[in-house]
Amino acid sequence: MRNVQTCLLFISIQDPSGASRSLSRAEFIHLAWSSVGRGSKEEYGLLFDSVVVTQEHRGLLLDVDAVKEEGRVDWGGLCSFLLLELSDKVKNTRTRTAPGWKPPRTLTCPHRDPVQKVLHLQSSGQYLTVSKGGTVGLRDGEDMSLLHTHRLQNSTVTPKDLWVTDVVLLHNVHKIAVSFTSKEVCFYDILSKQDFSCKYKLQGLKFTPWCLDYWADPSHPDQAVLTIGDIGGQVSTLYFTSAHISLFERLSLRTDSDSADIILWDELVKGKHRCCYTVTHQAHAPAWVRKVHYLGSLEAFVSCSTSPQSSMVIGWREKESRSLRVTSFFTKRGVWDMDHHRGLNLIEPVCALRGHTSPVTAVRFMQTKQQLLSYSKEKVLCLWDVSSQLCVHRLAGVFPKTQEDTHTLLFLHEEHQLLLLSFNSQLLLLETVKEKRRTSSHEQPVTCVLYNTLFRQVVSSDSASSVICWLADTGQKVKQFHRCHGNAEISTMALDGTQTRLFTAGTDGEVKVWDFNGRCLHRMNASLGRAVEISQVLLLKRSILVMGWERMLTVFRLHSFSQSFVEPSEWKGGVQHRGDVLCAAFQPPQTLVTGSYDGEIIVWNNNTEKALRKLRPHAEHRQGKKQLGGADLVSCGGSGVVRLWNTVHSRLVGQFTAHSGDLGSIVMTVSPCGQYLVTADREGTLKTWDIQHYCLEPDDGITKEPPKLLCSFRPHHDRVAHLEMCSQGDSLFLLSASSDCSVALSYLPGDTVGLFGQEEQWCLKTPRPPRPQREPERDQGDHGGQEDTRQGGKRSPPSPSETPP
Repeated sequence: MRNVQTCLLFISIQDPSGASRSLSRAEFIHLAWSSVGRGSKEEYGLLFDSVVVTQEHRGLLLDVDAVKEEGRVDWGGLCSFLLLELSDKVKNTRTRTAPGWKPPRTLTCPHRDPVQKVLHLQSSGQYLTVSKGGTVGLRDGEDMSLLHTHRLQNSTVTPKDLWVTDVVLLHNVHKIAVSFTSKEVCFYDILSKQDFSCKYKLQGLKFTPWCLDYWADPSHPDQAVLTIGDIGGQVSTLYFTSAHISLFERLSLRTDSDSADIILWDELVKGKHRCCYTVTHQAHAPAWVRKVHYLGSLEAFVSCSTSPQSSMVIGWREKESRSLRVTSFFTKRGVWDMDHHRGLNLIEPVCALRGHTSPVTAVRFMQTKQQLLSYSKEKVLCLWDVSSQLCVHRLAGVFPKTQEDTHTLLFLHEEHQLLLLSFNSQLLLLETVKEKRRTSSHEQPVTCVLYNTLFRQVVSSDSASSVICWLADTGQKVKQFHRCHGNAEISTMALDGTQTRLFTAGTDGEVKVWDFNGRCLHRMNASLGRAVEISQVLLLKRSILVMGWERMLTVFRLHSFSQSFVEPSEWKGGVQHRGDVLCAAFQPPQTLVTGSYDGEIIVWNNNTEKALRKLRPHAEHRQGKKQLGGADLVSCGGSGVVRLWNTVHSRLVGQFTAHSGDLGSIVMTVSPCGQYLVTADREGTLKTWDIQHYCLEPDDGITKEPPKLLCSFRPHHDRVAHLEMCSQGDSLFLLSASSDCSVALSYLPGDTVGLFGQEEQWCLKTPRPPRPQREPERDQGDHGGQEDTRQGGKRSPPSPSETPP
């Protein structure tokens, strides 16, 4: 729901002319709540407060003249805040690495006219190019060599008048849809690659269709959506309800010389086809619709035009209805192209990326990264880091000389690491230099790692819903369980006290209980059927706590596990947090602490489930009175800040910056003896701190000097998602899971043993090699300011981040 609200708010805070205006708290809450129609006014108030605080901390008031009053929000401030917040929450965020390109290669091209579309056929692995004149080129999936050419047949017009405007792949039904200037859309079968026989012709359109988009529901392939944008400013969406059986019904024996069934647009509008219905809007009229895109997760379709007043339009389908709510977005010069990042749920443009000196003609998101490619008329390709809004790579001087009106197409296939650009009929291939192969423990980014003391095994999970068990002594894989939560990612795991039961939490909103033979014993309905991200599962003596997506704890009583499907019970303490609860820790005999999205920590009596005290970083500190007791709680979150608390007296005892604030949220773990604190960031760097005597002596002030840094090392090349400590004999070890698909084992304070799954196995029974005594280099930037952006709405990482030392 938060993503839906975000997209709508982008539109709502502009005045009718499209100019940005600032809003007070009351205005913001009223406008947001009335526009979205979901959520509560309290939630929008919390969003407003977070934006204001972040503006003050980060200087995000982009238009100072527009926002002179304190406590107001403008368009620039809101966009920048949301971009920073969402970028920190993007899963498997990659580091800012610029690709290495092989020399560009010009491909043999069968087309004499501009290339209109490049498609990748998933079933065969081959590529398809279609030109303006209807020539189809089939290319090899490995070397891009030309295998076959064919000319699309359309008896409606003569071959010399044939003009293709766009093409989309209907992957779930093995067809392509092609739009023509003859005001029709034809559907061709691609299973028979030699003739591309035409199956349907959608005719009777009022205007020439100019752009197409197709989406099929991954969980229900029978349900699909074809979106059409035309030169009259109309966006039309066709909803197919039984695509696998037939896209359209055969109402009569109308066919043409191509033996294609004729489908009339008026019949679709009147509802004569029970397996297909339409929804339309004309928000762009009279401008041409340049691009359309359907967002399945939001049930909305987005379109753009070069008209300033209707540069971007979002059509929101009303729930359980065929009516639309349409909102328009204003830019000074209109929009030529757009793309959507599924992780960020943002659509260009939501911020200004400045670096090109001429009009940008094509943009493409890199879906597996937080990056954007753009190409402009000055023949420059730019790679942008979206979170920092900076250009991290520019490529120029390798593209062919072209005319001013050259039609340029940008096709990106991330899996094969290739970029295809067309300049009218010329095709240019750019391939990235493959990185040196590195050991991968999993095929997909690793999300969590645990140590099973009973079996002396390491258990790790990944975003593809797999769980792998490893021998800790050698790093050898023991067993693997696939698709534990279907297609849903496993976000976190936990072990019970006996170490014989594994709890896995999926983004499908369920927690599953497994034995180590791979048998699912229980399914816990944590989110009541909703798809949510669970950040932690905490097992207590008589209950299990699940959290991550709302302000109240979800609790399961152990007596409820008599059934295989377990429903949650009521948490007696009710809602006490102002933000979503993300993490928790327990200190026997009855102290429970929880940390939330806004940086607040609450101390509970676990027996009564009543809130006792609240800890806030900027709470007033009483001077003059003798303070008793040192730190008994460690917390971490945004901006790389670590804080130490005394939970008995509700006071902040110490804080220091462990990692650069530019790296966002960090994760941490504390050794059982309380001697070592290990922190990790999104660049794969781990730091070991000596906190054995840190902040244990009573002090009137807040200690801001960092503890002794014992070691800084980097076993990973990407974001560290989770840390876990374990012991073997007298040695203490550290387990780290990363988005680079690896799980590492390291001696404390910092010698890496190896990566699980590597070819050369290790033996922990072998004496540890002597470690040279050296003082680690201290990075002054790590010990700098004390800004904590969690108070500005920065969400802490989805892992247990409150741990008693």
